[in-house]
Formats: sequence, C-alpha cells, structure tokens
Amino acid sequence: MCGLSGIARVDGRALTGAADSQLQRMVQAIAHRGPDGEAYYRSGPLGFGFVRLSLVDVAGGDQPLRTEDDDLVLIANGEIYNHEELAATLPSGTRLRTRSDCEVLLHLYRRDGLRFLDEVRGMFSLALYDRTRGRLLLARDRFGIKPVFYHQNAERVVFGSEVKALFEDPDCPRELDWERALRDQAMTRAPAFDESPAHSWFKGVELAPAGCVVSFDLRSGERSTHRYWSFPEFDPADGASEEELVRRYGELLSSAVADCEMADVEIGLFLSGGIDSAAVAALASGKPQTFTALNGSTLANGDSEWGHRTAGILGLTNHQILFRTDSVPGVEEWKRFLWLMQTPLAGPEAFYKHEMYRYVRDRTPHIKAMLLGGGADEFNGGYSKGIAGGGEWPDFLDNLDRMAVRRDQYRSPELGAWWDVPGLPLVKSSVLREAAGRPAHEPYEALFRWKYRDVQQYNCWHEDRSAAGNGIEARVPFLDHRLIELVAAVPGALRPSLIWDKQILRRSLVGHLPDELVHRPKGPFFYGEGVRHTYRAFGAMLAQDGGRLLEEALSGPGAREFLDADNLRATLRQLRANPSSGHVEFLLSAVNLGLLEQMAASLPAPHVQVAKAPVPQSVPVNDWDTDAEKIEAEVVRRPPVDPRTRAAVADNLLLLKDPAEPSVWYLTIDGEIEYVLDEDELPEWPAVLRALDGERTIGEVLDGLGHSLETVHEELADAIDLGIVVAAEAAP
Repeated sequence: MCGLSGIARVDGRALTGAADSQLQRMVQAIAHRGPDGEAYYRSGPLGFGFVRLSLVDVAGGDQPLRTEDDDLVLIANGEIYNHEELAATLPSGTRLRTRSDCEVLLHLYRRDGLRFLDEVRGMFSLALYDRTRGRLLLARDRFGIKPVFYHQNAERVVFGSEVKALFEDPDCPRELDWERALRDQAMTRAPAFDESPAHSWFKGVELAPAGCVVSFDLRSGERSTHRYWSFPEFDPADGASEEELVRRYGELLSSAVADCEMADVEIGLFLSGGIDSAAVAALASGKPQTFTALNGSTLANGDSEWGHRTAGILGLTNHQILFRTDSVPGVEEWKRFLWLMQTPLAGPEAFYKHEMYRYVRDRTPHIKAMLLGGGADEFNGGYSKGIAGGGEWPDFLDNLDRMAVRRDQYRSPELGAWWDVPGLPLVKSSVLREAAGRPAHEPYEALFRWKYRDVQQYNCWHEDRSAAGNGIEARVPFLDHRLIELVAAVPGALRPSLIWDKQILRRSLVGHLPDELVHRPKGPFFYGEGVRHTYRAFGAMLAQDGGRLLEEALSGPGAREFLDADNLRATLRQLRANPSSGHVEFLLSAVNLGLLEQMAASLPAPHVQVAKAPVPQSVPVNDWDTDAEKIEAEVVRRPPVDPRTRAAVADNLLLLKDPAEPSVWYLTIDGEIEYVLDEDELPEWPAVLRALDGERTIGEVLDGLGHSLETVHEELADAIDLGIVVAAEAAP
C-alpha cells in the first residue's frame, strides 16, 4: 500500500523546476499512504512523487523502479502475487535489480506492450513512463482494489492515488458533482441494478477504470484506454459436476489466501462471526492475530461473540475492539474522517473499520497488512436469501426480475408506467428492456455485474482509505478473478445448490471449519437487532453543537441548490426522538455531500498533520459465556432514566392482548407486531407500559404500581432508546 502522484505535460514540452513544489504538495496530501519512504523523479515532460509502505523487499524495494537503460520508469501501489512465476517467463538474460514484486512489470511491458497485465495476479494501481514512446500509462487491477485518479487539460495530466492529491494542482477543478452523486444508485439505495462505471464524485476528476490501462501520448495529448480484463460472461459451458466445482473453488480460495499472505512483515486479520473471514482465517498458514469490532450492534447480533469463538476454535489471538454505545464521533473527528474517505458514502461501517485500523496501528505497529473477508457476499450469493425476502430460490429469481424491471423503468419512465398500475403487468418486460436500452444481461448475471460496480464504488474504496489512513494495506482474497470466473461458469441447474446462501463457499470449507461455523447464517456488520445503538450514536453526532455538521453542510452553494434544508433538520429531529425511525445513512450521505463541497473549496490540512481522537481500546475476553455480563456492561451504556420524567408510549404504538394467551401482550408499531411481552418472564413490565400516560412522572407511575425503578430500569432505558417510550422534560 503506497501513494502515487504525478504531473505530465501532454503538449510536447518539458516540466520546469516549478513542478517540484507541486509534487511535494501532492505527496504531502497522501503521505499517510506511505510512512516508510518518500521519493521523487522528474525527467523531460514527467514528474513522479511516491510514498511507500514497505511489505516486500523492505530494504531494497524503493521506488521509482527503472530498467537499466532508464527508458522505463514505474511507480506502483499494491502487490503482484505471482511475480516469481511471471519473472520465470522473461527472456533469458533479463536481470531484476531488486526483490520487489513490482519490478517484473517493467519487463513484462517491454516484452508485451499494453498486454503486459494479462497474466498478472494481484491488486495494484501503477504509473509507467515509457520514455521512448513518449507516453504515460495508468493502470488498475481487475476489481479496482487500488485506486488512481487523474485530471487532464490541454497542457498536462495530473494523477494520484486519492483525489486530494489532484486538488494540489491549481488547474484541477475542486467542484462536487452534485447531480451525478444524487442520481447514483449507491446513494439512493434503489432496489435496481446499476452497471454504470464507478466515478470520483468530483467534476473533472476521472477514476481510471478497473481492469484497464489508460495511455496518454505526452506529445499530442491523445488518450486511449486498453481493457485487459472484462467481467466474465455467465455462459456456463464448463460442464463440471457439482462436486468438481466445489473442489476447484476450495483450491482457488486456498491459493488466493496464500497469495494475500505474501509479505516480509506480519499480517493480521479482521475477523467477524461470519463464514467469509472465518474461511480466510482457517486457510491462512501464518496464524494471524485477529481483530473484531465490539459495539452495541455486533454484541446484539452475535457477530463479536462468534468472532471470539472462531478465533478460539482456530487457535488464534483475538482482540475485541471496543465501541461503547454512548461513544459519539466529534464534529472535527468526523470531518477529518470524511476528508480522508472523500466519498459521501462514508458511514458507520467505514468509520468502525477506520477505528479498528487505528487500534492495529497503535497496539501492533509491526502489522502492516490486514486480511479481509470482503467480496464473498457479492460474488458467491451472499445476498440471495435477502433478495428472496424470506422465500426460496424461485423467489430470489422472481425478485431479480423485478429489480431488472425497476432499472428499466428509471430509463424509460413513460413506458415503465405500465408496471405501476394495479394488477399484473400487461406489457412484456422485454419491450421495456429494449426501450430502456439496457445491456442484454439476464437478471441473474446483472446482479453480479451490479455488485462488481458496488465493490469499486463502495467496498474497495472505503477499505482502501480506512486502511491507508493508518499506514496499513487491506488485502481481499475473495477478489481474485479466478474465483469469480469459476462462479460465472456454474450452470443454471446447479445454481440453486451452489449459489444460494454461498453454498459453494460453505461446502468448500467442510473439513477446514466445524459445521457450526460452516452453516452459521450470514450476519450483518452493524445492522440487525442492535442497529439502534449505531443509529443513536450517529444521530447524536449530527445533532451535537447545535447541529453544527448539518448547518455547515447546508451553507455551500450546491447544498443550497440541491438540498431541502428544512426537511434535513426535521429528519434529524425524528432520528433523535426515535433512532429506529429511519436509516441514518440517508441523512448522513446528504450531509457528507455538503461537507465535501465545503472542504474541496477550502482544503483541509494533510491527514498526517491533523490531531487525532483517542485510539479505541479493547476488552479482554477469556471465555465469552463467563464474561458475558462484563462484556455487555462495557459496551451497552443505556440512557439514564429520571423518575421525575413524564413519559408515555409513542403515538404509533398499541398494546394488544389475545384472550387465549392471558400472560402474553403484543406491541405493535404502525400496525405491525414488533415485540411480544410475556408477563411470566417480566411480570412488572407490561403493567408499567400500560400505565405510562404522559401526565404522571415515571416515579409516580411506579409508586402507584408498587414497583421500584430498579425492577424495570433496563426495560425502561431500552424502551426510551428505541422510541417505544417517549419522555418529556423532567419535572422541576
């Protein structure tokens, strides 16, 4: 994990010494990506700036890398996993001057030209200067794991690993692309396929496409793109049996994990309670230390517990990194984090990941790379059960068809109105598809192509920035193109048994993991039963200091044009009153847009120069069952219950009783049964709920029932937190 930056004239002229200071500013803007070294190169029309995180050939792998004749010069970010295999194919007499895994790329390019990445296996972004041909190449790996952005005008092209490096060029626009951002499916979360190219979020700043080489002629300014890898067509002509596909998948995954362990330094592992990271942990040969998020959400949904248990089963050290439910990011803390991420999609998931990386950097600074389970859900059927809505494989396919129609409705709204009328659609979906001009991919394949876009625009983006901000490299074995190509080859008849609920992955791990882990259901990172804790914390973040983040976000010209300020403020009030009333991510994404607009106009200090919040701590856990109460006490900080407070149940709630079950009460929210209360288990609680009338204080209600606050304190605190009980101001 390194940082690339550079300037190249595209008008046939040479750079002058004035470019050196700009290169230094560009490097400083992304210095967090490379704490182990800094280097510069300027010759003729081109200048490179580079910062290094050293994982392979720590002593001798400094960049830029050059051929002996200095005709080819390279800076690269990432890892070439099969570099030794590739080096063995080079012409006899080829001499590699370092042990760097990236040096082989120079000689592959000399031999193969623009096809030099065809057989490369790894994660990377690179800039290569071909002095003889007078051209600059920018290239990325097949899944866009490693980033590179560029801006080109009539005189020059500037590029860098992060957009903030380009903003150090005075001619690069610093304007948020509001219209594109607001239309983006990742922002709207519309249940529809999106195969559009990933983008930078800023006008005039291009994101080099994944799986491509972008070539700039430094004499004429002409730009061209060569695609060396395309997402596979789902044309299952393989003919392999079910058992053969499972076996091959397991072998490829083992190979991918071994590839990602390539380093001359120690590597760690982020371990949740799910099958994905557990698979990586089971197949890793290096016995990595593991790190698990322990917050209100992961405690409630079991993710943190199963992270601990999985580490114990595999004999691995586990750190439970603590995020208390009353821990709220500060205003300046969020702005620093958002500028590091430079995407409006920055949210709770990315923030928790960033804080976990901070813990790793602080507590185990010798760990410079982290194995992840990311990408398994996207390309192995991890979302199949959710898309099925509780149904089975046919329901999954039916709902994919509906998602395809929804996408086509957006593109051809006049014709798409036929699918909004009551009853069954009277027009064939193929007519809508043709009118919308959608690529001729069946809905099943379109799902995977949509997820291919997702991992570029969201997953790889936030994993790269959250790791890079702490001088650590994120490694993702599941984003090995061989695995995706194999999944694409699964015949239609075998998809229900292999792709449903990631069965191809689960079955490949039989013998590597105990059955309880192989078959454990997919769990969310922070969604699920305890999501209210996360929503409450981030709602409080937006509300602190008189809603300062929200008001700053609304103060820019773009925000005033595109955002409804009154509705944003009202939404925040609703979330504060009831953290379960909506998804805080929608509000946060809109606020992020406004903040990014402001920060782009007035650039913040480089990340390495700003003060940081205290580093998270961990909770030592010896035995989860024994320590469960202590763990919950560390994590869950319930809001205080003041007996002087007048309180009532929320207006949209009803308590219902079935005469056939005299001890059971049903609590409905907006007409839907959400909770079941059993008087045999909690004899005081239903009576307290029924008695809260908004006129008397909590203390008066409890006195009238003959109960003490201690007997129902936990239930009251949770009910207030959930918005079930609405508290008025405390009586004087």
